[in-house]
Amino acid sequence: MVHVFVLLHMATKCIIPKLAKDLLHPLPAEEKRKHKLKRLVQHPNSYFMDVKCPGCYRITTVFSHAQGVVVCAGCATILCQPTGGRAKLTEGCSFRRKPQ
Repeated sequence: MVHVFVLLHMATKCIIPKLAKDLLHPLPAEEKRKHKLKRLVQHPNSYFMDVKCPGCYRITTVFSHAQGVVVCAGCATILCQPTGGRAKLTEGCSFRRKPQ
C-alpha cells in the first residue's frame, strides 16, 4: 500500500523545463518582424503621416498604404504613388508619423 502512494506521488510530480526565450516579454525587434496578427498584442503595420510638399510647403495627411496617387491640393505636385504595399513618397517630400 505504501509503494502505491509513493508511485502516485512521483508520477504527479513533473519537472517543468525552462524555455529558450521569454514568451511574455519578447524583444521589440523580434516583435516588429512578426506578422501583425502573430504579435503578443495585435496591431496593424499601417499608419497616417503628414507629408510636406516640397514646392508650396503645404502639409497633407496621407495613409501609409495608400492605394491611389496623392496630389498636393496647393500646387498639384504628386506626393506619393502606390506600390504593392506601402505608398512610395516622391523625392524631396518630408514626412512625419502622426501620433495615435
